[in-house]
Amino acid sequence: MSFNNPNSSDNRPIPIDGQLVTMCDQYKYLGGMMHISGNLECNIQHRIAAAWQKWRELTGVTCDKRMPVKLKGLVYKSMIRPVLIYGSETWAITQKDVHTIQSAEMKMLRWMCGVTRLDKIRNEFVRGSLGVRDIADKMQESRLRWYGHIRRRPPDYVGNLALHLSLPGRRSRGRPKTRWKDVVLKDMSECQVSDEDVEDRARWRKLIGKADPITMWDTS
Repeated sequence: MSFNNPNSSDNRPIPIDGQLVTMCDQYKYLGGMMHISGNLECNIQHRIAAAWQKWRELTGVTCDKRMPVKLKGLVYKSMIRPVLIYGSETWAITQKDVHTIQSAEMKMLRWMCGVTRLDKIRNEFVRGSLGVRDIADKMQESRLRWYGHIRRRPPDYVGNLALHLSLPGRRSRGRPKTRWKDVVLKDMSECQVSDEDVEDRARWRKLIGKADPITMWDTS
């Protein structure tokens, strides 16, 4: 598979070390789906499907009306949400992708609380009842935590080399694709942090942390 290849319609096998390798449009690598377009839609749909599968395995807890809401929230945060945002720290995510993941999450949370949109209950109340932070905030925290990890490594670390990689040539006409670095810079601006804060690991984690809200059951 090759990204942004103008000859993508040519699906002839490629010889590698004497073996013919067939070209494909997508494949799974380290739990993520890679697509020939280089976009995230395929991977995000794969993560959503995996999260729903895990959610269905846990319906004995998440959909049981006898279970405390706090317990349902803990199950979601520890067993379902990690599946949904697995690998998201490296995504060059767009606002459209964020809305897609948020919609999937809210469907799960509303099912767990036994409410629908017809009940006219706000998303903030549903999240607060379960003690669950907006998934967009958790993905932001994950990205910045990974960025701090990369920045603390030596300059010759492959992550730092890729972060400052400059390719020759000109971009094609039209709006450029969102880069991971662009998303991180936006995250840093929203959290009011800078590269100088990265070196202090404890301070960095405190500044970028997005804790889940405390429910009324947590105060007892």
